[in-house]
Amino acid sequence: MKTERDTLLSSIGLAVRRLRDGRGLTRRQLAKKSGVSERFLADLESGVGNISVARLHEVARALGSSAAEVLVSAQPEREDRRLVALVGLRGAGKSTIGKALGARLKIPFVELDALVEKQAGLSLSALFSLHGEAYYRRLAREVMTRFLSESDAAVMATGGGIVTDREAFKLLARRARTVWLQATPEDHWKRVLEQGDVRPGAASPHAQEELRALLKAREPLYAQAELAVDTSKLGVAGSVDEIARQLR
Repeated sequence: MKTERDTLLSSIGLAVRRLRDGRGLTRRQLAKKSGVSERFLADLESGVGNISVARLHEVARALGSSAAEVLVSAQPEREDRRLVALVGLRGAGKSTIGKALGARLKIPFVELDALVEKQAGLSLSALFSLHGEAYYRRLAREVMTRFLSESDAAVMATGGGIVTDREAFKLLARRARTVWLQATPEDHWKRVLEQGDVRPGAASPHAQEELRALLKAREPLYAQAELAVDTSKLGVAGSVDEIARQLR
């Protein structure tokens, strides 16, 4: 009979295997990159290798991930977990709708970017200016992973680029109900201006056209969300009603 320990080890092994396959690496290549023997990796992926945290850190780092992310993805689903993640390009209405949805569902509302700012001790504009977008993406992934591991009920507004990080979005979709907030390019642009957004692209003279092109490019990624709601047609109140209905 499988024990809880056996189930956890099997889940960790499966998570590592999925990451390795996603990177297109053989076990031998991963062994070389991580410093962990190929034989032990075979045991790990088959669910019989009881890996230490330090070793898991090395394996995860070689896979472009983290030990925390592997452990979160290996956790069994809980029936009482109520996490909702709103995705969409900036200007989709994630903050406004997220606050109202959290109040409707009687669960906390959080913004991933606010959690990132708190972790970094910097505003987003300063973070982008000092460290660049790649650093922001890495930090957002780490902060999101920790939040998903510690929270049972919340509405989270994610960053617009979360869907471009394949592994991060897969983890998000595993741990939360994902909702794509759709909007017309015109509404996106209007809301961005109202927000005073100063992130990359906002200062470009062709920013509106760039936003339209970005939305078109990312639509297939956003479409992977479990649910979708057209905020341009429904407005804030109507969108909250529709999301709450679809979540039931």
